[in-house]
Amino acid sequence: MKKSLKIALIVIGIMVFGGAVVGFYLYNLKPKDLGKAKPDFVLTSIELLKFFEENEAAAGARYINKILEVSGEISSVERGENNSMNIVLKTNSSSSSIICTFPSLSDPEKYKERSQITIRGECSGYLMDVLLNNCVVAEGPK
Repeated sequence: MKKSLKIALIVIGIMVFGGAVVGFYLYNLKPKDLGKAKPDFVLTSIELLKFFEENEAAAGARYINKILEVSGEISSVERGENNSMNIVLKTNSSSSSIICTFPSLSDPEKYKERSQITIRGECSGYLMDVLLNNCVVAEGPK
């Protein structure tokens, strides 16, 4: 075989091996433990929605993929997809809210409407509602 073909095959082999290692790492990557993580921003549910309503692009650039600690009043507790739980936080808007998705929520019966709660989660966007994923309760209901 020609020397340039051997070099090309070696480079391709290294790239395939590197891609496989990165793929394996990302496949086995666990979500962040937000119970121990320091929030990037601390705000109320009313403030968070107000930022998105006033300037969605700027709020998205500031908050999406960041860890937020949001305090507010529980509007409802609902079962989500794949056995997850959603706590919906009230805002000043009748058509928008903050939806906090918990992969698992122990004792969901203790979270009652009109209770105050502080939730830490990763902001994933705004589609009429602000969405927080992988949430944990930072401070229980009052």
